[in-house]
Amino acid sequence: MSTTQTTAPPLVTLTAAAVAEVKRLMNVQDITEGGLRLGVKGGGCSGLSYTVNFDDTVGEFDTVCAQDGVKVIVDAKSAIYLEGMQLDYQKDMVSGGFRFQNPNATKTCGCGESFSA
Repeated sequence: MSTTQTTAPPLVTLTAAAVAEVKRLMNVQDITEGGLRLGVKGGGCSGLSYTVNFDDTVGEFDTVCAQDGVKVIVDAKSAIYLEGMQLDYQKDMVSGGFRFQNPNATKTCGCGESFSA
């Protein structure tokens, strides 16, 4: 009798540019423990907005994904809105910032940091 083990895809993924920027920021801020906490809160132009912070605490109901040495922490309430999301980092001549590519967003605002699901 054989068993088949399947692994679920990660809750969120980071592009190579996002990984590099998170590592850079952690180095600049001398963060050696914890990881990047992604979340969703009420507010913003479209009803919900993304939160991005560093955190060294993992809660009982948090989901933790690791990618290229970066730990990503998502709370259970945010997970339903972020499942399948990709975090990117883009920099141009004027500015740089994280970009959220979220398949669950039905509407986004012009700033890209607010959405509705």
